[in-house]
Amino acid sequence: MNTLFLIIIATVVLTLVSLTGAFLLVLREDILRKITVPLVALSAGSLFGGAMLHLIPESIEEIGNVRAVMIAVILGFILFLVFEQFIHWHHCHRMPSEHVQPVTYMILFSDGLHNLMDGLAIGAAFLVNPGLGLATTLAVAAHEIPQELGYFGVLIHGGWNKLKALYFNFLSGIPTILGGVIVWIIGDGVEVKFLLPFAAGNFIYIAAADLIPEFKACEHARKNLYHFIIFLIGLLIMYILLFLGE
Repeated sequence: MNTLFLIIIATVVLTLVSLTGAFLLVLREDILRKITVPLVALSAGSLFGGAMLHLIPESIEEIGNVRAVMIAVILGFILFLVFEQFIHWHHCHRMPSEHVQPVTYMILFSDGLHNLMDGLAIGAAFLVNPGLGLATTLAVAAHEIPQELGYFGVLIHGGWNKLKALYFNFLSGIPTILGGVIVWIIGDGVEVKFLLPFAAGNFIYIAAADLIPEFKACEHARKNLYHFIIFLIGLLIMYILLFLGE
């Protein structure tokens, strides 16, 4: 199947994920609170597994230089650290009542930039092989769902009406498609495979710094165990995809 077609399908699906905020229109907030943290745990496992089981091994195989791969992983990790430390790029996985002074337009800008980078990673993965592209897409999708729910809640809490929030959340997802197409266009002339370890560093940072802290410190041991099992399920999904992609 044509690689560009796969990239577009994957990135369009992820763009539509931005509309998951519509769940806030039909579900009560207490129900959303119950499902958001498990979704965060699942996405953490998926991102960590995607990086460690798919992106880094494939990068080493494609590039052939372990040190160069690990330097790119570190750079990807550091870039997201810089964004959060100095540009206040914060991933939202909370419900609106937990935000006091949301900066709505900054959130949309940072979300659009993040989605562009997701598109670049997905495009590069599909150019290497379809199996890697699928694994990367699923890892990103697992992360996007709780994130977009959080973003939508923040926009509503910031005074936006629901239709406006949905519309602009959808617009912020379009850079995902743009990123995938850009990689496909430059793929013949640039070593896009170096984007893979960079994306792996991105995934590891988001999992370790943004997602895991949100579910590991629950006051109840039973809930901690429940969230840990869901985290392991995210890892297991990425492991199973190793065999499906063969």
